[in-house]
Amino acid sequence: MNPITHRTVDSNGICIHIAEQGTGPLVLMCHGFPESWYSWRHQMQALADAGYHAVAPDMRGYGQSDRPAGIDQYSLFHLVGDMVGILDALNEKHAVIAGHDWGAPVAWHCALLRPDLFRAVIGLSVPYRPRGSVAPTSVMPQNDDAWFYQLYFQSPGAAEAELEADPRMSLRRILYSGSGDYPRKNPGPATSGVGMVPRSGGFLSRMHEAQKLPSWLSEADLDFYADQFRQSGFRGGLNWYRNIDRNWELTAPYTRAPITVPALYMAGELDLVVAFPRMREVIADLKRYIPQLHETVMLPGCGHWTQQERAAEVNQHMLAFLHAL
Repeated sequence: MNPITHRTVDSNGICIHIAEQGTGPLVLMCHGFPESWYSWRHQMQALADAGYHAVAPDMRGYGQSDRPAGIDQYSLFHLVGDMVGILDALNEKHAVIAGHDWGAPVAWHCALLRPDLFRAVIGLSVPYRPRGSVAPTSVMPQNDDAWFYQLYFQSPGAAEAELEADPRMSLRRILYSGSGDYPRKNPGPATSGVGMVPRSGGFLSRMHEAQKLPSWLSEADLDFYADQFRQSGFRGGLNWYRNIDRNWELTAPYTRAPITVPALYMAGELDLVVAFPRMREVIADLKRYIPQLHETVMLPGCGHWTQQERAAEVNQHMLAFLHAL
């Protein structure tokens, strides 16, 4: 059994920490917010055992990777450039790229912008959404009492202060409240408007404390995440959200452009992303913009943290897709 190894590579002008395991065709895995390479821990061994080279970076702004100071250094073009740079650093000509949460738009756009390098794509939680006709923040829901969490994240400072006050508590609440283990039929803030944050409170005010951690998340797992964010802070990850409108502006040349490589999409039936307005319609229409979409997999009882909550099922579908390429 080959263990997971770690190193830092130069990519796109910054240093990126990568975890890797196995040898063979490259599978590059992009994590989301607020996570790290560690969110792919269950996939790395399975991929290595199946004859693949599994690589999971700490994405720009996270963990042991560099955290550029400028907000404008976190656009999708920077993030795609980082993944291209990793291929160069590894002397690889091609890769299959996978992404979860914010990592999914990175993976989708790697496939969109560089199909010559990324021969297939796997998206978890967040489906590919073609560029809309207006800036995204202009249509995000808000009212006098609450606003969409991505609007709350736009102004630097407030979200950082809230999440960094107690990183372990913040992560414990976020991971539990977003999971399929949270009983959403119970009344409470998390059920009153998907993704909405009360203006009188913060992001965590709609999260819930777990009396007991779910089976897929151990105290040691939580400790790892908390240690990472105590060192890095949350600003780097939050800066991804602060580029949403900039990404919309920059991707104008790719309006209506299809993803032409083979693709797989997976999400939990209880994922709050799936519950966002019009998201199920987007998922149902994926093949329109991804003509080589092999499969859409919806995992019963699974919440947002797809590859952690349902590791065995995700591994099964990923390997079947990879073997079919």
